[in-house]
Amino acid sequence: MVMGFISLVTSLWDSTGVTQHRVAQRWSRILLALGLVRCRVTGAEKLDPRRGYVLVANHASYMDTPAILSSIPLQFRFFAKKGLFSIPLLGGHLKRAGHLPVIRDDPRASLKTMGVAAQTIHDRHISMLLFPEGGRTPVQMRPFREGAAYIAIKSGAPAVPIGLIHTRRILPMGSAMVRGGEIEVQVGNPIETTGMTLKDRARLNQILQDQVAAMVGETPVPE
Repeated sequence: MVMGFISLVTSLWDSTGVTQHRVAQRWSRILLALGLVRCRVTGAEKLDPRRGYVLVANHASYMDTPAILSSIPLQFRFFAKKGLFSIPLLGGHLKRAGHLPVIRDDPRASLKTMGVAAQTIHDRHISMLLFPEGGRTPVQMRPFREGAAYIAIKSGAPAVPIGLIHTRRILPMGSAMVRGGEIEVQVGNPIETTGMTLKDRARLNQILQDQVAAMVGETPVPE
């Protein structure tokens, strides 16, 4: 609540969301430290802070977002569940920082939001983080949806596979107890999308899914 309030206050003089992102990074590091969680990052040097990327990661735990926020040296925004935007302080932080809602019940609105994300990456060189499984996975990865590939191709930005390892063990679904330990964040090689068209999104989506699955050692299983 304190960090959410600070985030809202900083948005009064910084409408870009840059300061709010830094507040979120600090919040994430505090959260990990209080939970006795260490975060080991490999491959972050592959990212150029002057470019915008589409960051594509598996989603196994509520610890995934703090792990990425604390580890990835980029300004990025992310897609969050629509319901989170109505929570006091958290919702205000999400809106004013420039994060976007996941809209599942309205295809036209969903397409418009993905277009906004692509335009933001292209115009402002700010990255976007997506969890294309469509939600947390309690046991094993699920197949990726094509939204991240669509945004990457639409924006012309590289897509970056990211593997999050051990976050499910640190904070399992259905548990409120954070277990100390080590999280691994593996950053794969950026995949350039220059020359791709939207017809290539299924192929790009499969490449991203295969690379993330290889990092975390899981085979995607449909529900």
